[in-house]
Amino acid sequence: MIDAPEIVRTAKKRNSCDGATDIPGGAALGHPRVWLEIDEKGYVDCGYCDRRFVLVGGPADVTSALHEE
Repeated sequence: MIDAPEIVRTAKKRNSCDGATDIPGGAALGHPRVWLEIDEKGYVDCGYCDRRFVLVGGPADVTSALHEE
């Protein structure tokens, strides 16, 4: 079974990903830093590590939709 991609909720539309943000001293363990721009869908996926960056309050932010009920 394949693990679901990591989801990062962010308030910024432009984000960087290096694949090693949560690994102590892990820049060498990740991938080259890339800059990702969230579009009208409300999210963007990293082409290297499949991390999904979701705009807080955007159309893809199901967490804030659950809190509004």
